[in-house]
Amino acid sequence: MKGAVEKVREIWREGRRVGKEDPRRIVHAFKVGLALAFVSSFYYYQPLYDNFGVNAMWAVMTVVVIFEFSVGATLGKGINRAVATLVAGGLGVGAHHLASLSGPTIEPILLAIFVFVQAALSTFVRFFPRVKARYDYGILIFILTFSLISVSGFREDEILELAHKRLSTVIMGGVSCVLISIFICPVWAGQDLHSLLVSNFDTLSYFLQEFGHEYFEEATHDGDVKEVEKRRKNLEKYKSVLNSKSNEEALANFAKWEPRHGKFRFRHPWKQYLAVAALLRQCAYRIDALNSYINSDFQIPMDIKKKLEEPLRRMSSESGKSMKEMSISLKKMRKSSSSDIHVLNSQSACKDLSTLLKSGILNDVEPLQMIALTTTVSLLIDVVNLTEKISESVHELASAARFKNKKKSTVSSEKSDNDDHIVTILCDADKSNTVTNKSSVDSSHHVTIMIDDEDDSVHGGGEIHVHPSCVSCGQTNRDSYVLDSGNKSISNN
Repeated sequence: MKGAVEKVREIWREGRRVGKEDPRRIVHAFKVGLALAFVSSFYYYQPLYDNFGVNAMWAVMTVVVIFEFSVGATLGKGINRAVATLVAGGLGVGAHHLASLSGPTIEPILLAIFVFVQAALSTFVRFFPRVKARYDYGILIFILTFSLISVSGFREDEILELAHKRLSTVIMGGVSCVLISIFICPVWAGQDLHSLLVSNFDTLSYFLQEFGHEYFEEATHDGDVKEVEKRRKNLEKYKSVLNSKSNEEALANFAKWEPRHGKFRFRHPWKQYLAVAALLRQCAYRIDALNSYINSDFQIPMDIKKKLEEPLRRMSSESGKSMKEMSISLKKMRKSSSSDIHVLNSQSACKDLSTLLKSGILNDVEPLQMIALTTTVSLLIDVVNLTEKISESVHELASAARFKNKKKSTVSSEKSDNDDHIVTILCDADKSNTVTNKSSVDSSHHVTIMIDDEDDSVHGGGEIHVHPSCVSCGQTNRDSYVLDSGNKSISNN
């Protein structure tokens, strides 16, 4: 008795855990129950039963097999089943008609040949990658329906009526699933894929920004053990990115079936999401290797690590910040070039590291220590290069998905010693994209405005010619602007 009680408690705890991980699972269970209760009325309600008979059970079977967690998965299965049932039903009736023309002796032989040919060809087509990704379930239903219609037609006189009833009940069951899935607490596969990609960016960003602290700080056993363990678990969350390929591909496949919803258009570039996700996984593999050096039993002496600390810290930190900016841009579905600044900073740190290595700073290091250190350096360089590729891929995604491109100009002015007015225009809409390092100067336009009025006032009808010098990425561009003081706006000549 005690064993049974413990088993019940264990099941209860497992159910609570599953429900807490994703409360939408509980809602989905109720939605499936509602759909089954609705289509069961075809069998219980006498007028409907008189029309469909035992074929009403096909509606129940349809709900059981096609109702999935997301709208895209349900819609994909529903369309596959409906089309496959329609096509297979028509071909099955045609095969039965052709076989019946040959006489009672040859008819079963021809039916067997038809079933063999369609089953063999359809099964072979299922191995095609593109077909298997989106239409595998439809082909499976096609084989089943064709076989049932053509074979049962041999003993059934009213073959057209049989096909009509089965197709009608299948469509009713499928439509019930789709409507309940879309209009009652819908779960969108596209939104899940979008959120998963944002989460992967945040996970890798956290590790890269914390790498410098973990790698260059002396290991101590002081402090709260729980805090240390929690920090370690947060760092190792990147491992979820390593195994996310199958989940991402499944979500992208389901998302292609979904109608327009929220900020996602019907033909949203889901393939580009997979391209970004593939680059993130490559970066996660490098991070996994870096993590193994943090936890390795063979540790390089700290005085040797310190020789390369500054550029290595900058490389990892700037790469992490770049990924954080990309995460924010993707989450808000807004174009942003803030990540490019951090990419340039990480590349600048790579050049500083190269200069240090060429100076012979590691000439006195032992060979084994040199191998371990240079491997770490090589992995971080790979991470920097991948971060640049990821940034480019995110920009392509932003263009293909038509992310918003809002920019608000924040203008501040100050008066210089020679009575000129210095106006700084910061072009960034997102406060979270503010860069706090030295390179933030490069992302602003420093404008000097000459005002001829003695009282430094600007009259409404005048124009002020502005010649800004915009410094960005080592290049200086000279442009000519006109400031219409009456309308308080800046326009480009």
